[in-house]
Amino acid sequence: MTRASLDKQPHEVAAMFDRTARRYDLVNDVISAGQVRLWRKATAAAVDAGPGELVLDLGAGTGTSTDTFTKLGARAIACDFSMGMLATGVRRRGSSGLNGGGVRGVSFVAGDAMRLPFADETFDAVTISVALRNVHDTVAGLREMLRVTKPGGRLVICEFSHPPFRPFDLVYSQYLMRLLPQVAKVFGSNDDSYEYLAESIRDWHDQAALAGLIQKAGWREVAWRNLTFGIVALHRARKSG
Repeated sequence: MTRASLDKQPHEVAAMFDRTARRYDLVNDVISAGQVRLWRKATAAAVDAGPGELVLDLGAGTGTSTDTFTKLGARAIACDFSMGMLATGVRRRGSSGLNGGGVRGVSFVAGDAMRLPFADETFDAVTISVALRNVHDTVAGLREMLRVTKPGGRLVICEFSHPPFRPFDLVYSQYLMRLLPQVAKVFGSNDDSYEYLAESIRDWHDQAALAGLIQKAGWREVAWRNLTFGIVALHRARKSG
């Protein structure tokens, strides 16, 4: 699977990320020129998880993003449908346990965003970073996130978007399509995965369109702000209390 225009079958996308798991975090740091670290900080600040709260980090991969939600005393679950990603994250933390085995404040659970393995109204906050594009049905996935969130709970989405300044957007698109897969290849990652990444970003919704899908799924108080000139947008919403 190398074309974002193809139907996003979960098992195909999961297998693709299994193949790139070992160097995923390194390549992301390189291709974003370190901006991914700032995006994580902004997402953690928006989630604002405190002591006693439980956060679900969807599309968590190796759990690098999940760690940011536990620094103020919250508990967090890293959930992903790529077993390769989860296994890499657990291995880095010196443990081999999956599916609920807490490692340094983070539990790792295998799961599909379309059928989350959690009870209704479980989490104080649900967040997903640069992974919503990979969900088979965006609105259905957002409704599933709503289901597992407590009344009054919050949603934070950090996702690639479209820079509002058209000339910059054109230059950025050229980088995505031509250079991003080449950079990934230099660092020994699976270049097919990054071809898919580039195309999925190019074909993804802009900021206003994604906000509309979030509202359609039943979330309220939807708002967003741009990060890094609109390369990424941070969307926020709440579940009715």
